[in-house]
Amino acid sequence: MYDLIIRNGIIYDGKGGSPFEADIAIEGKIIKKLGKIKEKGKEEIRAQNHIVTPGFVDIHTHYDGQVTWDPLLTPSNFHGVTTAIMGNCGVGFAPCLPEKRDWLIGLMEGVEDIPGTALVEGIKWNWESFPEYMNAVESMPRAIDVGLQIPHGAVRAYVMGERAENLELAKDEDINLMGNIVQEALKNGAMGFTTSRTFKHRDREGKHTPTFKADAAELHGIAQSISKANKGVIQLISDFYEFDYEFDLIKGMAEISGRPLSLTIEQDDRYPDIWKNVLNSIEREAKKGLKIKGQVPPRPTGVLQGLTATLNPFLLHKTFSEIANFSLKDQLQKLQDPLFRKRLIEEEPEYFQDSDSSKLITFLLTSYDKMFDIGDPPNYEPDPSQSIASIAKAEGKHPKEIILDKMLQKDGNALIYFPLFNYSKGNLDDVRFMLTHENTAFGLGDAGAHCGVLCDASFPTTLLTHWTRDRTRGDKLPLEWVIMKQTKKNAEWIGLEDRGILDVGMKADINVIDYDNLTLSHPEITYDLPGFNKRLIQKTSGYKYTIVSGQVAFCDGKSTGKMPGKLVRS
Repeated sequence: MYDLIIRNGIIYDGKGGSPFEADIAIEGKIIKKLGKIKEKGKEEIRAQNHIVTPGFVDIHTHYDGQVTWDPLLTPSNFHGVTTAIMGNCGVGFAPCLPEKRDWLIGLMEGVEDIPGTALVEGIKWNWESFPEYMNAVESMPRAIDVGLQIPHGAVRAYVMGERAENLELAKDEDINLMGNIVQEALKNGAMGFTTSRTFKHRDREGKHTPTFKADAAELHGIAQSISKANKGVIQLISDFYEFDYEFDLIKGMAEISGRPLSLTIEQDDRYPDIWKNVLNSIEREAKKGLKIKGQVPPRPTGVLQGLTATLNPFLLHKTFSEIANFSLKDQLQKLQDPLFRKRLIEEEPEYFQDSDSSKLITFLLTSYDKMFDIGDPPNYEPDPSQSIASIAKAEGKHPKEIILDKMLQKDGNALIYFPLFNYSKGNLDDVRFMLTHENTAFGLGDAGAHCGVLCDASFPTTLLTHWTRDRTRGDKLPLEWVIMKQTKKNAEWIGLEDRGILDVGMKADINVIDYDNLTLSHPEITYDLPGFNKRLIQKTSGYKYTIVSGQVAFCDGKSTGKMPGKLVRS
């Protein structure tokens, strides 16, 4: 008798081939048999007319704080994720001296928009070194597997103190010490090393992330230490404004370390073709044998605005400031007042001009041609004719009138969608090119981050629903291929060879999905972070069972109470 049998499912085994009907027998944490199984199981799941897939591997999350208090890792648990990798973009919480804790929280708050008060309330700080942080994470029960990467920002601050914050160049002794710390982390099972070189990443005071101006001597010195460990991956983000310098520096990290390196690829409306240059350069170097890929998302990086979100299109209006601190109920009442509405509509916003981040906020709050009603279920590939500006023009109204009406829907919980990156052409054709390129990996969901403006932890579900079933504005993608990319391929990339496919001897991380009825919900604000802080989450319907290490961890999106997850070490 087996511990668990999944019967009559439509098997998408993660290898990219055609699906087939079969049973799966599980004993302990391992798949023991695949095919027609006559034996009985202590527990059985009827999967007829459902697809059965490997558990999804999310290689780009920011649960570095949340992993220390939340055993479920919400909202990734809603989306079939069985392995979550964090520590991306050079930010995290180890190593850390006691006097730098508040600073690291401020860095994470600024870069990843995670409420600082939630981090203060939730993190217990029972570590200093990265191995101690790993042990602290390992000691907690959890529902899914997690992997940790060591973040450059924390390492630099630990070694250089205020010199790191001031963006000073590292000295030889700094580089040696940073390299030793990274090497120790990798030898203790860290999944990789990450860094950031983008203007966009700033702390809560608006200062650049401490890794922003790290030079070749520092990055290549750390790469040498990674080479000595001969373990782990490298992940980073860069703007590539000085393209040749940046790419040569990054290429050097991959060459010196000898380890797989992935970097963010996204399309910025201001520089809509830089991503092509990056991808072409990656392809050229990969053909030479370099282990380098672009990390790409399946939809636009979309900012959500509304009365309950962090941003809404009236935040720059003096009139709205009168009700900004009102309860939602009282805000709704005022926004339905004809005289108050008239003042809002006729009033010009107070534009920001003083800094890059302020200009970005102004752009987000006033670019009506980039704003859409997200809809229910959400539409992540809206036609430009559906923009707020287009609707207003067609109806002979001011865009703010349309926005007001939209925001009042769902009892004030409706959201306006602003596709910030990866939507320069008003469709996802460029994203499809990114997704299908030989030298890319699926990622960039930022689960756990951007709590009040983004809800991209649902990327795995978007890949299944939009790209294989629902897309109408262009070509779809084969379901078996999409599943392979976010299971087998992601597992291989991060160095986890025991998962990602459904086969005898493999780890029993499995999703049973009602594919025909798989649906993403409208994003919603919850107040479930420590200190009653808010975040956006997005639930689903259709994930019938999510199995981790042979145990049913989630059923219909709800925890079973079982905690089969663990910290995975490289």
